[in-house]
Amino acid sequence: MRPLRYSINVTLDGCCHHEAGIPPDEESMSYWTEEMQRTDAMILGRVTYEMMESAWRRPTSGAWPDWMEEWEVPFAEAIDRTKKHVVSSTLSGVDWNAELVQGDLGPAIEQLKAQPGEALSVGGVTLPLALADLGLIDEYEFLVQPVLAGHGPTLLAGLRDRIPLELVHRREFRSGAVALRYRPAVR
Repeated sequence: MRPLRYSINVTLDGCCHHEAGIPPDEESMSYWTEEMQRTDAMILGRVTYEMMESAWRRPTSGAWPDWMEEWEVPFAEAIDRTKKHVVSSTLSGVDWNAELVQGDLGPAIEQLKAQPGEALSVGGVTLPLALADLGLIDEYEFLVQPVLAGHGPTLLAGLRDRIPLELVHRREFRSGAVALRYRPAVR
């Protein structure tokens, strides 16, 4: 069974809005590229899918945009080619190497996890909350940014039940950010 990993950048005060932290640098982008390469497929809600597509989809010209730094290209290439499963009740179709997830969320995600492969990842805010409430997340991976945002959506706000976690990996970055990976603790 493929594990489902929730991966996200977060500030010290728990804000997970993509503009609230520190802009990615070469070291953190390299880290996320490595993580993306360990992922068979991504599970995204509509908002995250559309945001990621607008930033990381290869343009029809084939050339990456001028705003993209050379060290961002490996991540862009990795996410562009990764299979995507989009959970949405409002979209009628998707592309960008994606398919819509239909039906009841729990069984649909369990079916994806049961397929052969190395790992699935999920990002965003709303969908991971629903998946955590269903007990479907096997790893929580946070790149904690050394900044206090003071506002914005916070990590897993509204979680129904407490989820005890155990630390399984830690990595410090020159910027002061820290990558932390946890698994639900055995009860």
